[in-house]
Amino acid sequence: MHDATRDAALFEYLLRLGDNALVLAQRLTEWCGHGPALEEDIALSNVGLDLLGQARYWLTLAGQVEGAGRDEDALAFRRDTIDFRNALIVELPRGDFARTTARQFLFDHWHLLTLERLARSDDERIAGGAAKAVKEVRYHVERSNEWICLLGDGTAESHERIQRAIEDLWPYTGELFESDDVSTRLARAGVAVDPAGLHPVWDDAVSRVIDGASLQRPADTFAHSGGFRGVHTEHLGYLLAEMQFLQRAYPEATW
Repeated sequence: MHDATRDAALFEYLLRLGDNALVLAQRLTEWCGHGPALEEDIALSNVGLDLLGQARYWLTLAGQVEGAGRDEDALAFRRDTIDFRNALIVELPRGDFARTTARQFLFDHWHLLTLERLARSDDERIAGGAAKAVKEVRYHVERSNEWICLLGDGTAESHERIQRAIEDLWPYTGELFESDDVSTRLARAGVAVDPAGLHPVWDDAVSRVIDGASLQRPADTFAHSGGFRGVHTEHLGYLLAEMQFLQRAYPEATW
């Protein structure tokens, strides 16, 4: 792979990592002050802060690879919806607590597998960032597993809500394991991860938790796609309008 081609693919890949973390962090901030209990309110905020820190690292590195003078703030606050490369699942509205829990559960397991593989990347910058993030995401997985079990084995209402949330979000998980030219090229170069290879491990891990919580694993049918190509739901536009307002209104503002 020529250096220019490799850098273009790496820039796209780093945007995917950074945008996933950034957009999901923004969704989690919507729970601040609205959590079902004080401890959970703080926990959701802490997970969001972890993701925000990871987004800063990946977007800073993306800007360096791009070489166009854009830093983490420019990439976060001055790109349009079509330029974001996050998976659709992270941009969906937060919904109720069961929906937020189900999304975290499904995403966290994919996130951990991805970071564990990236920690062995031949690119030291990626390996270093992933190794640090893995420590945080292992806690995210542990926490979301516990909540799936608590809600699944809880009351009739909590069981019904978490089951419905998993079923509603399941069609958005397939996108996380799609291979394309970007991921395939970088995986062959030893830099990134081929997401298709993660699916069997992910499926086994989430299925065991779902079964242990007395829930039913949804069937694999239609899978939504497009986020990694910049094709998003209407929900991302509303999220960015709120998140980017200050920077858009006062682009040269300093604190």
